[in-house]
Amino acid sequence: MTQHLRLGVNIDHVATVRNARGGRDPDTVRAAHLIAKGGGDSITAHLREDRRHITDDDIRRLKAEVPLPLNMEMAATDEMVAIALQVRPHAVCIVPERRAELTTEGGLDVVSARAALGPRIARLVEAGIQVALFIDPDPVQVEATKQVGASALEFHTGEYCNAPNGDTQGGLTRAKELKRLEDASARAAAIGLEVHAGHGLTVANVGPVARIPSVVELNIGHAIVAEAIFIGFEAAIRQMRAAMDRARQGTSSPVAAGRRSA
Repeated sequence: MTQHLRLGVNIDHVATVRNARGGRDPDTVRAAHLIAKGGGDSITAHLREDRRHITDDDIRRLKAEVPLPLNMEMAATDEMVAIALQVRPHAVCIVPERRAELTTEGGLDVVSARAALGPRIARLVEAGIQVALFIDPDPVQVEATKQVGASALEFHTGEYCNAPNGDTQGGLTRAKELKRLEDASARAAAIGLEVHAGHGLTVANVGPVARIPSVVELNIGHAIVAEAIFIGFEAAIRQMRAAMDRARQGTSSPVAAGRRSA
């Protein structure tokens, strides 16, 4: 039987739209309830230091009012650890964070941040919260993730998504980036880490990542919220869910199959 690939839906940009006007619409909790209806398995929300989208109230309401597991993305700061310990989400994913960035631009340097990460991870783990680190598919960072006490990691898939498909005369290609993800995922699973992936994934490019057998969860947000403008939030989740399932089961999309038979 094919292992179910979990879909965590990131609702940060539902909050972005709300904050552009103020008030409570669109409501993040309403969006979270639709995640389960659309085939999602968990909610992901990034509480940033500058509160540019998700707010403290969002995190509290999502945990209290929605039955799905909550994955709280956060920086490794004492403030965020304190909030996580108070709210008790199912999981936290520790991410790098810079004030000037539009979105998370790369993975944590776990090797350099080992001294700061270790005690904070230990406090979260002691509270029964699963801790993942958001890293690049680098074997050195994979080993460091295990050493600092995290039980999971999320691979940054941005380089894979942004790399060109064709030959670039020795430069980065999507095939090379996919191979990095495959190798790093296999290594992480071999040393007992749960493997997640995300960032920049769309219906068009999710398939190869969804087929990596050691990946058990994808966290996807922007592409779903963007598509929701045109087809609705629940439908956009169903569309992503279907693309992931087709890839995991080794089947083609109806469009691709039609092209082959024409």
